[in-house]
Amino acid sequence: MSDNYRWILGLDIGGTNVVVGLVPLEGGEALGLRRLPTLPDGGGEDVVRRAAAAAEDCLADVLGADAGRRSEVAGIGIGAPGPLDRESGILLEAPNLGWRDFPLQGLVSEALDLPATLDNDANCATYGEWWMGAGRGSEILVGLTLGTGIGGGFVMNGEIHHGASDAASEFGHMTIDSTGRKCKCGNYGCLEAYASGPNIAARAVEGIEAGVESILTDLVDGDLEKLTAATVYDGVVQGDPYAHEVMKETAKFLGVGVANLINALNPDAIVIAGGVTRAGDHLFGPLLKEVRRRAFRSAVEACRIVPATLPETAGVIGAAGIFKKETFGFV
Repeated sequence: MSDNYRWILGLDIGGTNVVVGLVPLEGGEALGLRRLPTLPDGGGEDVVRRAAAAAEDCLADVLGADAGRRSEVAGIGIGAPGPLDRESGILLEAPNLGWRDFPLQGLVSEALDLPATLDNDANCATYGEWWMGAGRGSEILVGLTLGTGIGGGFVMNGEIHHGASDAASEFGHMTIDSTGRKCKCGNYGCLEAYASGPNIAARAVEGIEAGVESILTDLVDGDLEKLTAATVYDGVVQGDPYAHEVMKETAKFLGVGVANLINALNPDAIVIAGGVTRAGDHLFGPLLKEVRRRAFRSAVEACRIVPATLPETAGVIGAAGIFKKETFGFV
C-alpha cells in the first residue's frame, strides 16, 4: 500500500438520495459529505454525472485547492441497489431505480479518474456498521436497512457473504405472507411490501381511506399523497392511536423477518438502520416481543438487536471500507 494514500471516497446510491463523502484510510468519520436526490427517472448517466460533480465538491472541500493532494485518494467504493455483477461492475436490476444492465462501476471510475469497487448498498451499510458502528466486535453480523426498499447484509468474520451469484442477503424479499401485498419485485408478501418507508405510508393511507380517524390527515393538510413514514413517526410522537397502531404492526412484520434471520443464521448481532428506527421503543419493544415469540430462545439470547449508529453515513463508510478490503486485503 502506498504511503501516500490517506483517503477513500465512498458513494452511496439509494432509491431516494445519493450520498458521497471522503473517509480516512484507517477508518473514521466521513468528511465533506454531499447529499443529492437520486432522481433515477433521468437515467443512470445523469445520476453518475451529478454524483461525480458532488464528489469533486467533496474533494475540494476536504483537500483544498492543491491538485497534487488528489494523489492521496486511493479510489472510490460504490454502493448501489442490486442485484449486481460485481466482477464486471454492472448493476443488473434495481426495481426502485428502474435500471437494468447498467455499467455503473466503469462510468463512475471514468468520471472521477479513480479506481472503483462496486457492492450492494445494504452490504455497504452493514459493513460500515461492522467497521465503525453498532456492529463493531461482532463475529456474525446481520444488517437490515429500511428505506425506499429493505436491504440486508451479512458479515461473518470480517467478510461479506455475497452468495453464488452476488444475490445474497436480499432480506427484504423474504416472504412473510405468501398471499399478501404485492411487492415491486413482482412477488407477493415480501417483508419490503409491509415495512419499507413507502409501504408503511401506504398501509397508513389505506386505513385512513377506509374511515379511520387520525391526526395524520391534519399533518399533511388533507393531502394523503404527502403522507410518509416520517409522518407516521410524527403521529406516534404526538400520541395518535392510529399512528401507534401502524408502527406496532410494522414492528410485528419486522419481528417476523428478524426471527427468520435469527433462526437461519444464528448471528451475534442484528443492526437495523433507517428513519423508522427513530421510533425507538415504539418500534423495538413490539419487534423484540415478536422475535422472542418466534425464534429459538438460545439464538435470541445470543443476539443483540440494536439500531444503527451511523444512520446517515454507514453506506458511505462501508463502501470505502469494502474498497480498502478488496484493494489492500484488510481494513
